Amino acid sequence: FQVTHVEPWEKGSRKTAGQTGMCGGVRGVGTGGIVSTAFCLLYKLFTLKLTRKQVMGLITHTDSPYIRALGFMYIRYTQPPTDLWDWFESFLDDEEDLDVKAGGGCVMTIGEMLRSFLTKLEWFSTLFPRIPVPVQKTIDQQIKSRPRKIKKDGKEGMEEIDRHVERRRSRSPRRSLSPRRSPRRSRSRSHHREGHGSSSFDRELERERERQRLEREAKEREKERRRSRSTDRTLERRRSRSRDRYRSRSRSRDRKGDRRDRDREREKENERSRKKERDYDKERGSEREKDRSRERSKERKSKGDIEERRHKDDKDDKKHRDDKRDSKKERKHSRSRSRERKHRSRSRSKNTGRRSRSRSKEKSSKHKNESKD
Repeated sequence: FQVTHVEPWEKGSRKTAGQTGMCGGVRGVGTGGIVSTAFCLLYKLFTLKLTRKQVMGLITHTDSPYIRALGFMYIRYTQPPTDLWDWFESFLDDEEDLDVKAGGGCVMTIGEMLRSFLTKLEWFSTLFPRIPVPVQKTIDQQIKSRPRKIKKDGKEGMEEIDRHVERRRSRSPRRSLSPRRSPRRSRSRSHHREGHGSSSFDRELERERERQRLEREAKEREKERRRSRSTDRTLERRRSRSRDRYRSRSRSRDRKGDRRDRDREREKENERSRKKERDYDKERGSEREKDRSRERSKERKSKGDIEERRHKDDKDDKKHRDDKRDSKKERKHSRSRSRERKHRSRSRSKNTGRRSRSRSKEKSSKHKNESKD
């Protein structure tokens, strides 16, 4: 009941912009979209692993063409390629219409859809299982040898439809009645079940409606209670606000009187503190002048002491310089004396040498004379 098309994706849920080549197929979650209801049901059929009888029941169903389309797609995905022609041959001229595109706009017959299943590999940007080349060639030849039939009007069209219905009935599984049950009995039982089921269904509907009505009444009562509570709360809030305003006004008046008294007391205290500060400043000024005079006298004394020290130091330096000069002079005199002594000693040694030489000459001359004698 929810299937309205046989496309793999819902309308506008898949982005195919910029995809070329092999990107046309699903290559990941990012390129996919919202899967349609038809393909969800098709996946469910894959998990059930249908029998041949169940598949025939799908493709010959009379309620909706989309049930038949799901059966044919199940065959195209699951059956071997060599068996596809045997499955689809008797339905290639089926003229039942269905819209296969999401959002509408692509109406085709069952026969046209089966021809596209057999000749084309793609189905709305998805791929069917590949058919081998020789098998595909045989299928193409058989399709060419079988031209399409045009819709007929009048009796011929009705005859074609009757033939198609009979073909469906012959393809549909027959149910054999058991010998124990008669057709009248089965019909009466089915009518009894339908009546019983309808009565129970009506009872359930009445109970559900009654339950919903009671729930609505309870909700309305709850809403009325909430409204009454909200009105009472608003009145109480207004009253409390008026009381609070009156209290706040009286408190503000009392606070204003208290503030005035406090301001007066603060002004008096400020005057007292100002007087104290003035007196303190005067005392501090006199003390500062005394301290300054003391510091000046101390500075004067310290300056006199410093000058005296400088004078003493200058005297000491002069004495030291004079002493150095005297010592230098004495050293010079001592050096000159030592030089004179050295000179005298040298002159004496020279005179003694001369005398000794003269004496040795005299002795040698005497000795010569004596030897001669």
